Amino acid sequence: MFERLYPQEQHAAQRDRYERIASLFDHLFPGGNSVFFSVPGRTEIGGNHTDHNQGRVLAASINLDAIAVAAPSGDMQVTLYSEGYQGPSLVGLEDLRVLEEEKGTTAALIRGIAARFKALGYRIEGFNACVTSDVLTGSGLSSSAAIEVLIGAIFNRLFNQNALPAAQIAEIGQFAENVYFGKPCGLMDQTACAVGGTITIDFADPEAAEIRKVHFDFAAQDYRLLVVNTGGNHADLTPDYAAVPAEMKAVARELGYPYLRKVTLESFLSHIPSLREKTGDRAVLRALHFLEENERVVRQVAALESGHFPEFLRLVSASGKSSFQWLQNIYTPQNIREQGVTLALALSDLYIGHLGEGACRVHGGGFAGTIQAFLPTRAVPAYVDLMEPVFGKGAVNVLRIRNQGIVCSLD
Repeated sequence: MFERLYPQEQHAAQRDRYERIASLFDHLFPGGNSVFFSVPGRTEIGGNHTDHNQGRVLAASINLDAIAVAAPSGDMQVTLYSEGYQGPSLVGLEDLRVLEEEKGTTAALIRGIAARFKALGYRIEGFNACVTSDVLTGSGLSSSAAIEVLIGAIFNRLFNQNALPAAQIAEIGQFAENVYFGKPCGLMDQTACAVGGTITIDFADPEAAEIRKVHFDFAAQDYRLLVVNTGGNHADLTPDYAAVPAEMKAVARELGYPYLRKVTLESFLSHIPSLREKTGDRAVLRALHFLEENERVVRQVAALESGHFPEFLRLVSASGKSSFQWLQNIYTPQNIREQGVTLALALSDLYIGHLGEGACRVHGGGFAGTIQAFLPTRAVPAYVDLMEPVFGKGAVNVLRIRNQGIVCSLD
């Protein structure tokens, strides 16, 4: 399992991590036949805020992951301890209703995932688990999606002999986050975490999303993928995130469709005067971002598969400019004094301009959190020296693409 998931130089540290969580499990739940699970975080490479309007995305799983040790509890009670959090999440599976007082908690995710398994006709039983994650919270690397997929993987392996494919585990995680946790989200995050590798996803039919592996070795280009964690408070950003799909769908409805995917650029441009009046300029700009970004993903995939890496980098930069200028998810208008993402992009643009190569863009949902950069390996140390005095030691994370999604030690 270690050979599949982690580079050789990380084996000792990862072994310590697994032994620590296993010791905690043995202390809390002695005598069980436990199983290890690993689910990666993900990085979004193309398709910023396109999945929720049936668009296309380009994403990849990364070497940071959430891991669990779990075993059946023998009853209908789930007890899940998360390292670094006080007390367990306790969920009795006899009651699978949406509980308003539980929204925003891990317990809500467990209950929602169990409810969806049961509604689809699969077995649910209780389990005990200890979980730890090095997917940075609030980093745009999908720490929450990794946990959702991890919980789904436990139900799937312990009680259903892996009957559900990875993509369906992702859909169940999204359902739980939307309905039980209370946060609107698309399906990209969970799918990238569950399936693994570099993938492009077409959500034209959300009930049967088209998922395709993209075979490209980023490390062979002597380039590195980095994310810079700019910090920032995510606690009150749900309205900002929710406004993006809502405004895009408002434009689509005015053009006679539920989602922007059905809208052509020509039709959109011819209706801008009436759209400005009915939906507002920001909604119009966000719709324009979607229409261009959705097609840009196709060109990014083509560039990678044909080996045209400089063209891919150009398209990454174009995605970043569109997110900044049209999508406007770089900072929250609720707090204009805090613009860490904006500052990180400005410094990165300066660095890349002097270097003469590379690319950067906002990463993930935006408004706070992280940016993404592709830089030549030789340029990484100086970039770290530039960014970390501003955003803190350890703010720059050099990532690797992981080729596996859900992994269980029994498989």
